[in-house]
Amino acid sequence: MLRKLYDHVLRLAAGRHATASLAAVSFAESSFFPVPPDVMLAPMVFAKPDKAYFYAFVCSAASVLGAIAGYAIGYFLTPVGEFILRLTGHADGMPQMMEWYDKFGVWVILGKGLTPIPFKLVTIASGVLHYAFVPFLIACVVTRAGRFFIVAALIKRFGPAIQPVIEKRLALFTVIFLVLLVGGVLALKFLH
Repeated sequence: MLRKLYDHVLRLAAGRHATASLAAVSFAESSFFPVPPDVMLAPMVFAKPDKAYFYAFVCSAASVLGAIAGYAIGYFLTPVGEFILRLTGHADGMPQMMEWYDKFGVWVILGKGLTPIPFKLVTIASGVLHYAFVPFLIACVVTRAGRFFIVAALIKRFGPAIQPVIEKRLALFTVIFLVLLVGGVLALKFLH
């Protein structure tokens, strides 16, 4: 099953709608969707390494637009933003987030934007807390572009060497990715 899904994503990554799909997933992950865009970015760079930085740019730009949407949800539709945070188990952490923003400011956005923790938590919380928009936007651009360009560069550089290893041990790498993702979310919960 995992092999079929992997092969399907590789076919999608090489298809004519791959870039639009990558943009949609990147936008959605920053505002309401739980799946990180890396699951599409990596296979797309594997399929077309010469377009790695273009894909990283698309991913970054769409993610920043999604971050603006997430911020707007929190700012203008606070009850909806709080509902989304409750659905993800983070509504009770708002006092902690307020404390973090007071202590660390923009570093909260920069730090969480580079991790596998769902970025929508930061974007929506920033809007709910009415964090200053311009520093929020700058931090989103820096952190999202940083993350996706690093991922694209690493896969472009080491992809041909590691792709056969990943394909041979696909289940193992999937488990490692899920452990990192769940571990990041649990770490966030414990920090709250």
